[in-house]
Amino acid sequence: MNRENHLTVCRATRQMIAKAGRDGVPTVFDRVRGRRTCAFGSGGTCCRICAMGPCQVRENGPGAGSGVCGATPATIAARNFGRMIAAGTAAHCDHAREVIATALEALHSENAIYSVRDPEKVRALAGVLGLTPKDTGPGGLARQVAEMLKGEFGSQDGELLFARRAPAKRYEIWRRLEVIPRGIDREVVEMLHRTSVGVDQDFEHLMLQGMRTALADGWGGSMIATELQDVLFGAPRPTRGRVNLGVLREDHVNIVVHGHEPMLPMAVVEAARDEDLLARARDAGARGINVVGICCTANELLMRQGVPVAGSVLQQELAIITGAVDLMMVDVQCVMQGLANVAACYHTALVTTSPRARIEGVAHVEFDPAHADKTARELIIKAVENFPRRGVVEIPREEMDVVAGFSHEAIRYMLGGRFRAGYGPLNENIINGRIRGVAAVVGCSNPRVRFGDLHTAVVRELIANNVLVLTTGCAAINCAKEGLLVPEAADLAGSGLREVCEAVGIPPVLHCGSCVDNSRLLVAATEMVRQGGLGDDIADLPLAGCAPEWMSEKAIAIGQYFVTSGVTVGFGVGFPTLGSERFSRFLFEDIARLTGGRWFFEPDPMLMARRIVEHIDARRRALGIEQARERVLFDMEMRRQIGAG
Repeated sequence: MNRENHLTVCRATRQMIAKAGRDGVPTVFDRVRGRRTCAFGSGGTCCRICAMGPCQVRENGPGAGSGVCGATPATIAARNFGRMIAAGTAAHCDHAREVIATALEALHSENAIYSVRDPEKVRALAGVLGLTPKDTGPGGLARQVAEMLKGEFGSQDGELLFARRAPAKRYEIWRRLEVIPRGIDREVVEMLHRTSVGVDQDFEHLMLQGMRTALADGWGGSMIATELQDVLFGAPRPTRGRVNLGVLREDHVNIVVHGHEPMLPMAVVEAARDEDLLARARDAGARGINVVGICCTANELLMRQGVPVAGSVLQQELAIITGAVDLMMVDVQCVMQGLANVAACYHTALVTTSPRARIEGVAHVEFDPAHADKTARELIIKAVENFPRRGVVEIPREEMDVVAGFSHEAIRYMLGGRFRAGYGPLNENIINGRIRGVAAVVGCSNPRVRFGDLHTAVVRELIANNVLVLTTGCAAINCAKEGLLVPEAADLAGSGLREVCEAVGIPPVLHCGSCVDNSRLLVAATEMVRQGGLGDDIADLPLAGCAPEWMSEKAIAIGQYFVTSGVTVGFGVGFPTLGSERFSRFLFEDIARLTGGRWFFEPDPMLMARRIVEHIDARRRALGIEQARERVLFDMEMRRQIGAG
């Protein structure tokens, strides 16, 4: 098997890897090839937090023992794991901070680019936060909401406001464990302090702070980012789009937006419709301006504007190798420094836009919320001027339909309509056995595996076993490329799930957004509990999560806030604590005594799917719904009783 066939199931990606080879341009697939992983580093037992080391230790075999300071492998692994949680939380929460800054700038200046697109969401958030509106207008109320959420970062005492959105039983578990975050920044700082040399040296105690830090992400920063982006850009509703490298257009000016903060990309999408800029593009010889996305910004634009998705994180270099990208703008997270070398081999203008992130030798055009429209025009003009400089263009033909935008609000509406919106039909179909349970398949793409294959293999097995799948991030993009995010994919589902999908008109795999939008899944799980019939805590639900191809510290933070919320979570590829059996046993088994959720590691996608199904079945048995119930035809009196309830 040749190298490109071994790396990926995606034909467009294989084609571009082959072109990169012909052009003599190295990519992530070349850089990962033959690169060996450090057994100590990958297992989490390499400690380099002080200058007495680095210390590489194991619990058994060669290297067994402790660090110079006496730190055990379990302590070292827990410290490293905690620092990954802190870094992942910081990434999501800094994203949220930028969203708040943009919202407040826009709402105070009444910026035409950004405004309140979802007044209903503003009112709902005000209710959650317990606000008594001082201003009846959506703009004034949105300012109150944004200011209140801004305070969550610097708070030193008390409890994060969104923690109270969790089911009452879950909230009390957190209180008993003393893991409810006091303030977002405080928890990240304390996690880093506790893991520095000579501080917290009990791995279970370290992980209590790890739980609190992760909750500051899922029920704090990520939830804030998701909710305020909905306020500014509208809560997503199901929309059709296209995905894969074939969305690039040879006769258009192609602009690729890549990263995780959608504020400037949204302005670029708006500006690309301006007739003056379109006329400039035509004067340059193009038929129009084509904005497409990579990575999580792609998911944000897709589910709100139907903007095409060029690919996942592993296709960022390949998009440039087509020769058709006139400008790629990047902000933060998952942006490869290798882009600079690839762009230098073609005509593509590469531009960084975030004040937090620059790349050596790359042009910088900084995003300022007050001048977003001006910056967007500047970037588009730069792309248009670059269009005539193109060389040979080779765009793969592959592009696939995708249906995205299944926000919490959209799911409620689709299940119950305007007047009975809710999760009743979902719960009922879980109880009667048509839907076995729910699984979240999320996370990154990893070049160490046959990327995309793990996501789709897990998902295909789950839906065949009547498990409804919710997906976000690059996992969603990979599933979309394989045709799993369209209603027609119901043909691949088990008979019960297929029946429900056909009745409601949804795919068996629901695109729920970007990586910060995993917080939507927390809200959805909470609503399932509140709907009734499936226990009184998230841990009771026939629900599990997995990240088959994870690679980022953000994935560790996400996994930990789900585990702390009562969800069992599986990771593939590798697990960063395997160098310590004691600490791994705590995460894989003992932590369930505290949270009701736990981690598991399974690199084989079929075995991962099987373990998820087994977990779902165990939860069904505990609820007493392991047997499918007979279908009941409701008469008018039964319907009146439901309406009264």
